[in-house]
Amino acid sequence: MKTFSFDTKPFEAMLLGPARAYAALSIDYTEKLLTAQLDTAKAYTDTGLAQARGLLEVRDADGLRNYLEGQQQFAKDMAERLKGDAERVVSLNQDFVQQSQKLAESSLKQTQQAASAKS
Repeated sequence: MKTFSFDTKPFEAMLLGPARAYAALSIDYTEKLLTAQLDTAKAYTDTGLAQARGLLEVRDADGLRNYLEGQQQFAKDMAERLKGDAERVVSLNQDFVQQSQKLAESSLKQTQQAASAKS
């Protein structure tokens, strides 16, 4: 009885290796994106709670005036925070796209080399 032997190296090089690499890249991206979202949510929650506590400290007209004046700085700070958070997400997305393209190019080259070697 003759035993059939299957060489898995080409299969690994052309399919499984790139699939694992892309899965690892996707998981890394997802982790970074979720971390950014959690950091942002925490910062916004902390800021909102600080604003609420500040409002509870208002006892008179001067306190109210001071609180309202502080709201201008709060709005400015929040606008900057939103801008920074958006830039962070855009940067993560751009990095993921670039890494995905590099991975696809590398996989294509490996597939072409494997196909050429069989010819």
